[in-house]
Amino acid sequence: MRVGYVTLGTNDLERACVFYDALMGSIGFSRIWDDGKLIIWGKSMEEAAVGVTPPFDEGTATVGNGVMVAMQMDNEEQVQAFYNKAISLGASDEGAPGQRISNFYAGYFRDPDGNKLNAFCFNEQTV
Repeated sequence: MRVGYVTLGTNDLERACVFYDALMGSIGFSRIWDDGKLIIWGKSMEEAAVGVTPPFDEGTATVGNGVMVAMQMDNEEQVQAFYNKAISLGASDEGAPGQRISNFYAGYFRDPDGNKLNAFCFNEQTV
């Protein structure tokens, strides 16, 4: 079993697409699914991906407390670049990149809808 994709709710699909086209494009992801309501970014339908959609029940999208999408990077430089890209696109800081625990380096942010994401990598450092 593996994770196929994660979706995040949005109340402004156009704004979310501008944000995620640029952010996901910065790590080589592109739109792999777009039916006008659900848009998914990834490398292929066979790999893990991230999507955005207005709620299908047509209610207001809200942020799930404790919900977070974690994007694994190869190294600290990629973590920093992804975090910086998100911030430059209007994301809000939830914890600048840094060493969190033994061999875990991460930076946290919220997209314009308030969904929490992070970029992380495993490294050789110990705390």
